[in-house]
Amino acid sequence: MDNLQQLLDEWQTLQPLKPEDEKRLDRKFRLEFNYNSNHLEGNTLTYGQTKLLFMFGETSGSASLKDYEEMKAHNVGLEMMKQEAMDKERPLTEQFIRELNKTILVQDYWKDAKTPTGTKTRMEIKVGVYKSRPNSVITATGEEFHYALPEETPAFMTDLVDWYNAEAAKGVLSPVELAALLHYRYIRIHPFEDGNGRIARLLVNYILFRNGYPMIVIHTEDKQNYLRVLHQCDVAVGLTPSDGANASLDKIRPFVGYLNDCAERALRIGIKAAKGGNIEEEDDFEKELAVLQRQIRKEEVKTDSPRFSVEMVLDVLEKVYKPFVKKLEEAVAPSEVFFMSVRKYDWISKGLDLITGEMMKTSSVSKETLDDPETQEILENARAFVFRIDLSEPKREYNMKSIAVRIDGRIFLEETYYTFASDPDKFYPYATYPSSEDIARMIQSIKANILLSIRKAAKTE
Repeated sequence: MDNLQQLLDEWQTLQPLKPEDEKRLDRKFRLEFNYNSNHLEGNTLTYGQTKLLFMFGETSGSASLKDYEEMKAHNVGLEMMKQEAMDKERPLTEQFIRELNKTILVQDYWKDAKTPTGTKTRMEIKVGVYKSRPNSVITATGEEFHYALPEETPAFMTDLVDWYNAEAAKGVLSPVELAALLHYRYIRIHPFEDGNGRIARLLVNYILFRNGYPMIVIHTEDKQNYLRVLHQCDVAVGLTPSDGANASLDKIRPFVGYLNDCAERALRIGIKAAKGGNIEEEDDFEKELAVLQRQIRKEEVKTDSPRFSVEMVLDVLEKVYKPFVKKLEEAVAPSEVFFMSVRKYDWISKGLDLITGEMMKTSSVSKETLDDPETQEILENARAFVFRIDLSEPKREYNMKSIAVRIDGRIFLEETYYTFASDPDKFYPYATYPSSEDIARMIQSIKANILLSIRKAAKTE
């Protein structure tokens, strides 16, 4: 700890950093933290893809769309954590921890699981909500290790947050000791269905950042050592959830030492950056080449979700497109009073040209019509659901110049996902669905554009 304190003292004398050095250090940390923290949980993004995403806001190459979404969300979670840590008058709350989980996991989803008897099943992950099913892991020795039961979790989490706030106020434990103990107790509770490891590491950095330390990274290549140290603590602490949720500092000394080493490394890098030194890694040349390779390679994006099929086309049609069109029509209806001409288009397109390509009315398609060869062929080659409203020819009683408003409600069908024309940057893997917030946001944007067009035609803008 003496070496750590010496490094911390030197780090603090170098504050504040020059803007250019702080920017270099922040960019390096964000890349390392997001890549390594997600990889510890099994995220498939390569280092090059991570760097591409955070440097340029682009993605390329073969990786799960869910992984890309989680990677971006993890960066948002990091910012949330930093903002919370900077308000030193605000205590840690369960609500904040739940919001972190909701943020980093993006939205509810389904994943493969097993029942207590070993039967394969599917389970829905509810983000930001404490677990409703028992969770456990299989250890390296093949034994099943159980975390807190769902019915125990709320009380354990309340006690954990109360304990942390009291210990932080006392100031007896060092920031590294407090971070290690909070991380360990939290992991032994494992309060959520997913994302617990990432939350635990964000909480470690919440404490370090609040206390003037640079934030740490646990590297993917050190994953086995990280898990080995935690297992060593498990043996010393005891294997019941209550033992873990109330672990004492003396029983987790190996993990304190582990985080101490991580903090020393972060301080050395920070000090080097503050002095204008080069903080790039030796293999950055290879990493940059990996970025370039994934930028120029024509490679299909892969996901674990279902792929394009007639069944998936029908699923999107019935569960997404038709409800969306109904809401869109209701939203647009009040604006029709300004126009003499209101034309609506409703098709399934199998061609790239969504206006003149071969089409079939969506109203002609249902499960009952699948036996029809023409319907079958259209669905097998479907490229988009086309819903469009054209408003034109303003009514004479309104003082408006000539105007034509086009409302586009298309949904594009890709190999592994679908997307809306009104929100082209958002991708939905098949068998997943937009939230009510997503739909409301798209419709609100369309309504805003209609209102703007009418105002311009009326010369009020």
